[in-house]
Amino acid sequence: MFFASMKDILEDLRKDLNLYASPQKAKALKRFFKTGKGQYGEGDIFLGVQVPDSRKIVRKYANISLDNTLNILRSKIHEERLIALLIMVEKTKGADEGARETLFKKYLENIRYINNWDLVDLSADKIVGSYLFKKTKDILYSLAASENLWERRISVLATFDFIKKGFYEDTLRIAKILLNDRHDLIHKAVGWMLREIGKRCSQEVLEQFLLANYKQMPRTMLRYAIERLPEDLRLQYLNGEK
Repeated sequence: MFFASMKDILEDLRKDLNLYASPQKAKALKRFFKTGKGQYGEGDIFLGVQVPDSRKIVRKYANISLDNTLNILRSKIHEERLIALLIMVEKTKGADEGARETLFKKYLENIRYINNWDLVDLSADKIVGSYLFKKTKDILYSLAASENLWERRISVLATFDFIKKGFYEDTLRIAKILLNDRHDLIHKAVGWMLREIGKRCSQEVLEQFLLANYKQMPRTMLRYAIERLPEDLRLQYLNGEK
């Protein structure tokens, strides 16, 4: 697919997005992603395009240049940023080490545009985690200590790649750092990753972490973490009986 310029790409992409846009869905998404004053997604702009439809557009534009992709990532429109990230995810597939390193670095350089939970959740493990799997993880610990909500969420969600490969040590260390985080989106993310450790790696490891920490864990984090445990065991944790 040939495009004469970035302007042409953006115009064509926006035409495609408008085919799927829905003002009614946009209203619902603005509420769902908390775009009101003082909320975590304050001021974000939605067109009302659902993720499956965004993926259709991604398939059409997957081969555009990384520079053009990054320009789209810097858009004020939420769905455009999502599409850019999903294109970056596509570019990681089958990429050599040099290309994966470039994607990783550009992701971090543009991290301020990855500013809602769906953008993080659909990209962090596939771009950041997959690149770091056999490398030093220092950047994840720096992100975990960030004042920025989305950087902290990226730090723990990136480790989902490790969990899927049977490794969980970094997840547990980052979970410990984020144990007393103030935001429920971090509580949910950490609880989700702990649950995945129990599901994919070891229930025993999950329970060891819980026994050491569950009494100080935020309630939402605990509920997410124990979701797949047997009911009687879940109740013991919820009632503080372990």
